[in-house]
Parts: sequence; structure tokens; C-alpha cells
Amino acid sequence: MTITERAAYLKGLAEGLSLDENKPETKLINAMIDLIGEMADEIDSNADDIDSIADLLDEIDQDLGDVEEVVYDIDDEDLDDEDEEEDEEDFDCDGNCEGCDGCDDTNEDPTADMRCVLCPHCGEQVYFDDSIELEELDCPACGKPISGKDE
Repeated sequence: MTITERAAYLKGLAEGLSLDENKPETKLINAMIDLIGEMADEIDSNADDIDSIADLLDEIDQDLGDVEEVVYDIDDEDLDDEDEEEDEEDFDCDGNCEGCDGCDDTNEDPTADMRCVLCPHCGEQVYFDDSIELEELDCPACGKPISGKDE
């Protein structure tokens, strides 16, 4: 039974009591039942509006997903690959994993023995080892010299 149906049921019960309409108690009960009926109608109206908004949000979410695929040129497989890469990056072996005999260098941070600078042009972090001179290094992101000197 909906809230509107319940409010109508209460109104029917009150009418079936054949209360004296001139008594203040009866006026109070009738006013409360009318208020309950109005509130039930408003609640039903709000529930319908909420359902409509939820449907609209679902459509917007789907459309946004389509836009993201076009703008970022991604598909579901790309998202799965990113999740796997994140899982691998987050894994730190302590040598006590189930079935593990200790790990080799595969889980070590590849940038641990490298130097890092920020590109003055685009702000990208650029990692390089000591065998490369800073003046010889170009940013892989923007292609400009890291030394800050445009040639």
C-alpha cells in the first residue's frame, strides 16, 4: 500500500467513526488527516521527480563515458591494462609471499638510481642517469632542452 493509499484509508476510517463535526477534537483530527493526505501527495510527487532525475543522471553518466572514450581515446581494454599496471606498481614484496622464494630486481623502482629534474618548460619530471649530462638532455614530453637554454 502506498503512502497516498494509507492516507486515504485513514480518512475513510475517520469518516466511518461518524464523529461530531462541531467538536474541537473532530476538527483537529480532520485537519490532521487532510494534512497527512497533502503530505502523502507531495511525497509521491517528490518520489516521481527523484526517479526522473535518477534516470536523467544515468543518461548523463553514459554520455559522459562516451565523451571520455572519444576525448581520451580509451576503451575498456585500456582501463583494464591501467588497473593491472597500478596493481604491479603497488606491490612490494617482502620475500615472505606465499610460494615466494624472494624476489629479484623485477619489483625494484627503476628510477631509484637515477637523477630527476623538472622540465622548466612543461613541468614534466625527467629521470636520467649520471652518464648523461644535464646540458645534453631534452625533455621527452615537450622536446625542449632541460638546461633551460633554447637552441
